[in-house]
This record gives sequence, C-alpha cells and structure tokens, in this order.
Amino acid sequence: MKLFLPKQHGAWAMIIIPFWLGVINGGFLWQVIPFFIGWILLYLGTYPMLLLFKRKKLPFYTKWTLYYMVPAILLLLFPLIKRPSIVNFGLLMVPFFIINAIFSAKNKDRALMNDLSAIFAFSIAGIATSYLGQGVITAHAILLFLASVLFFVGCTFYVKTMIREKRNRHFKWISWAYHVIIPAAWVLSGLWITAIAYIPSLIRSILFYGKPLSPKQIGIYEIINSAIFFMIMTIQLMILK
Repeated sequence: MKLFLPKQHGAWAMIIIPFWLGVINGGFLWQVIPFFIGWILLYLGTYPMLLLFKRKKLPFYTKWTLYYMVPAILLLLFPLIKRPSIVNFGLLMVPFFIINAIFSAKNKDRALMNDLSAIFAFSIAGIATSYLGQGVITAHAILLFLASVLFFVGCTFYVKTMIREKRNRHFKWISWAYHVIIPAAWVLSGLWITAIAYIPSLIRSILFYGKPLSPKQIGIYEIINSAIFFMIMTIQLMILK
C-alpha cells in the first residue's frame, strides 16, 4: 500500500528543527523517541484531516486520518505520562489548526496567513520538548521558539518571491527588508551567534532572487539553509547553558 504523504516538503524542516532544538535545550529523555515518532505521525495525520474540510473524497481522507492519528495518539501518551501538563502545549496548537482548517475549506492553502499559522504551531513543539526535559518554560525555550518562528517566516517570504510572488516587486522588498532587519535585531539584543544563523537566509534571498531555479532546486537549497540554521542555533543554546 502506497503511503499518502503531504505535498508540502518544506514543512519537514519545521517539524524537525524546533522539536530537536527543544530537546537540546531541555535535555534528552527516552520519552523523546516515541514523542518524535508520534509528532511526525500527528503531522502526517493532520494533512488528510485538513483535506476533509474541502468535502471531497471523504472516505479516503478519513481512512488516512485514522491510519496516522491512532498510533500518533498512542505514542504521544509517553511524554504525557512523564509530564501531564505538557498537554497544554497541544491545546495551544488547536487555534492554529482551526485557522488552517478554515483556509483549507476555502481552498486557500497557500495564503500567507495559513503558512504563518502552521509555523507558530510547529514552533510550539520546541517549547514542548524543552519543557519535557526541564519541567519549566525557560528563557532559552522562548528564544528557540522565537528563533524558529522568525527563521521559517523568512523561508516563507523567500519561497513566495521565487514562485508565487516572483513578479511582485513590493513583496520582494518586503522579503529583503525582513531578512535584513531580523539578524540586525538579534545583534542589537546581544545574541550575535543567533544573528549569524540568519545570514545564509539573507544572502540567498538576495542572490537567488530572479534566478530560474526549479522548485526542486529551491527545496534543496532550503534544506541546506535549514541545516545551517539548526547547527548554529545548537551552538547558541549550548553556549547559553
């Protein structure tokens, strides 16, 4: 049986990076393993679940929602047993899921607000995994949450300037301004290592703009950029400990 998988390949970085930055900050527990597998299955399950709101192929999407969601819920019980209050982070994600459902029902899945809603939901996972290890929400957990949100918002701006908004010069300037302001703000806050994590994004947003890159090429470069961000933020979190 062929798996039914999401088409938004760029979302995988958002699934993985905040989660493991939280683990690095909060400390590794064995419950992280079922948590991570359950988190991936939860993401896979939300994809057909959101498609249900389009009111098409309901039996098919219902089947795949159950295939992913049932084992996801079972695996997510492990961190819940260890730290019952971690359920609050799941509740925080619900409003963002509702926003995504509304956009799905309207067939506006590529809307900027829909992307931003998903980014906030995925980034909450970083606070959750940090909380699993420490039992408190620390300033460093908030840092990795903000860093993740700001990084992926930049990725969204960039990808749109390369594909859907590539002829929109106003959007180009918004993207460029954003990529300049964010690292500058981190420098002013005294977190210059965090600022460095955004420099590759700034460079590629300017150098690649207008280049005839295919979606596959854009995706490959984004994987590399995300890996660099993860490594530099790991260094930042380790220094702050």
